[in-house]
Amino acid sequence: MGLKRVSTALSALFILSAGAALGAEISGRSSTQLLWYNNEFTEKRVFEAAEYLRVNVTKIDQAGKLSFFAYGRGAQIIGKDDDTTGRLYSAYLDYRDLADKADLRLGRQFASNAAGFALFDGLKVDLKNIGPVGFSAFGGRDVVYGLDGELGNTWNTDLGVSAYLNGFRKTDLEISWLRKWEQSEAARDTLGASFKQYLFNTVRLYGNTKYDLPSESFSESLIGTKIYPTSDLVFTAEYYSSYPVFDTTSIYSVFAVNKYREALARADYTFSEMFSVNLGYNRQWFDEGATADVYHIGAGISPIKHLKFNLEFDNRTGYYGNTNGFIADVDYEINKSAQIAGGITYDVYQRDAVTHDEIARRYWLGGKYKLAKNMALSGRVQNDVNARYSENVSGRLVFDYDF
Repeated sequence: MGLKRVSTALSALFILSAGAALGAEISGRSSTQLLWYNNEFTEKRVFEAAEYLRVNVTKIDQAGKLSFFAYGRGAQIIGKDDDTTGRLYSAYLDYRDLADKADLRLGRQFASNAAGFALFDGLKVDLKNIGPVGFSAFGGRDVVYGLDGELGNTWNTDLGVSAYLNGFRKTDLEISWLRKWEQSEAARDTLGASFKQYLFNTVRLYGNTKYDLPSESFSESLIGTKIYPTSDLVFTAEYYSSYPVFDTTSIYSVFAVNKYREALARADYTFSEMFSVNLGYNRQWFDEGATADVYHIGAGISPIKHLKFNLEFDNRTGYYGNTNGFIADVDYEINKSAQIAGGITYDVYQRDAVTHDEIARRYWLGGKYKLAKNMALSGRVQNDVNARYSENVSGRLVFDYDF
């Protein structure tokens, strides 16, 4: 693992040096963070220092088609002898408009299509400008992170292929396939489809579905619509169903699972810059006829220009207990450089008919101060009080530098 990190770091430095020599533009963000929290596994207090670094190298070539992007994290627990941990989330070369027909991306990257998503070391190719249908394909070594680093076998691989409509202003349609292998055995094999259609400039229809080939079942489906009678009023209606599936190589794939369905209706209305409101209802169906109902009401209030309140209340009754709760947040912009915010989450829940009510609360306070055009200091502290913790204080202090 150490050799791999050194190799990656050297490769990144080489690309940065080459890019600088060629007059490329280098930008990005350094985010230095101090975090404190309770470790859920050891139940001990942890203080951790972390560095998040994002680097963008553009205009490497004269045509401006070649770029390099990287993003990673390094962290060290303070007062511990643990090794420094690191995660390389992405590091890839991006070449746009090859023969005006293809975009290429090589390296560690995240990719998704209607059938699923993958984080992998490999190649992604997008074919475009070849007619009303475009094509995309990606594949490479599957990347999985654990607590202390990368997990998985070197030969675990991902492959995704999709076809989509191209050039239709009001219509989107995609059909995709995704397969994941654990060494030589297919662990996931999924077909997917998604669509989006705009009608009369006031209606948007959308949906997506995933079909799991090993279990011969639809693992996830969503269909919905948004209606905009005016610019201030939005109606939303959705129907969603899911059937959990697991990797064929997992022991959990032999266990029976239940299908879940829900229907949602919601309305959002903005009265003015000072006041908006939203109302919602959610019907949930579980196996063997069990159901639950969720009612929601929320409001946004801005009595003066730089002060905003957000209030939300939910009431759930039915299967597996009842829940009542609210969220209240406030945000105040002191000036162009300073902001402060805070809030509370309060939930009262009953797990089943023979238990008493339990209460869960979260209090938080945060703020941000812009030290310069490219530098900012921010922080947040919160305390969770619930059936498990009488006090659980956590927080973070962040210094961001854009270059």
